Amino acid sequence: MDSKLKKLRIGDVVLENNIILAPMAGVTDLPFRLLCKEQGVGLICMEMVSAKAIMYNNKNTEELLSIHPEELPVSLQLFGSDPHIISEMAKRIEERPFSILDINMGCPVPKIVNNGEGSALMKNPSLVEKIVSETVKAIKKPVTVKIRKGFDDAHVNAVEIAKAAEAAGASAVTVHGRTREQYYAGKADWDIIAKVKENVGIPVIGNGDVEDGESAVKLMEQTGSDGVMIGRAVRGNPWIFREIKEYLQTGERLAAPTAEEVKATILRHAELQLKYKGEYIGIREMRKHVSWYITGLPYAARFRQRVNEMETFDDLKRGIEVIFNRKEIKL
Repeated sequence: MDSKLKKLRIGDVVLENNIILAPMAGVTDLPFRLLCKEQGVGLICMEMVSAKAIMYNNKNTEELLSIHPEELPVSLQLFGSDPHIISEMAKRIEERPFSILDINMGCPVPKIVNNGEGSALMKNPSLVEKIVSETVKAIKKPVTVKIRKGFDDAHVNAVEIAKAAEAAGASAVTVHGRTREQYYAGKADWDIIAKVKENVGIPVIGNGDVEDGESAVKLMEQTGSDGVMIGRAVRGNPWIFREIKEYLQTGERLAAPTAEEVKATILRHAELQLKYKGEYIGIREMRKHVSWYITGLPYAARFRQRVNEMETFDDLKRGIEVIFNRKEIKL
C-alpha cells in the first residue's frame, strides 16, 4: 500500500509526520505528553487553557502553559469567546515555545458551552471568523481551529465553520465527526470530515474513532484528510503512536507492548508526575492513568479499588507489583 505517513505543513511549521495527539483536559499534561513524544507522535496538543485565566494571571494556568523542549513541536490550545481577549492573550504568550496556536471550538462540557465557549461557538460562524481573524493578525505563529460536526443534528455546519476559519486566515482545521449533543457517544461521522476536506484548501485533520493503525488508514482513505488526531484511544496507551506510525508506513501491525513494558511505563509516568507535580497531586492524578493502563489485565476490575486508595509512590509501586505478578489481591 502507499504510505499514508507523511510530513504535514501547518503554516510555516513542518511536522515530521501526520499523527497528532488530541488536546484532552486532565489527560495531555506534561508527563503524559513526554511519553507520547517518545512513541513518535508528529504533533502534541496541550490541555486547553482559558484565555481569561491568562488575562487574570490565574496561578493554576502557569502549569498548563509549561512546555518541555523534548516535546516540541506542540500546539497550545486556547478557549474563550471574546475575539479581543483571545487575540490579546495569544500575543501575550507568543514568546513561549509552542509552534501552533489552536482555538477550541469543540469542547462539549456544559460549563464551557453555557459560557458561549467551546462547541457553542459553532452556533455563530461570524464570531468564529472574527476570533480567528483577530488572532491571526495578533501573532506570527500559525492559528488552527478544532471543531465538531455541528452543535446538534439540526445544525450540522462544520463545512460553513471551516470555510469561515479558512477565510479568516486559519492554517488548518481539525474536525471531530460528532456533534456537541453526542459528546463522545455513537459513531463518529467521517463523511462530514470528507465534506470539509472537499470545501477548504487548508490541511484537514480527521478526529473520531481512530483507535489503531487500521482505523487511521480507513479514516484517511475515506475522508482524504491530511492527518489523524488521536483522542480517547491514547489513554493508558501511549504506544498507539508507534503502532499507527508503523501501520501507516508499512501496513504491518506491531505487537502490543509486553507486560514488562506496561509496568515500566506506569512507573516512569508516576516518576514524571512526582517530578512536575509533587507526590500529593502526582499520585492522585496517576490513579485514573493506572486504571487506563491496566484495563484488560487479570484482576484489573478488583484492583481498581486499590488504585483509588493510592496516596504515595510506594503505594503505587506495591500495587503495580501485585497486579503484574498476578498475586491474589488482599483488599
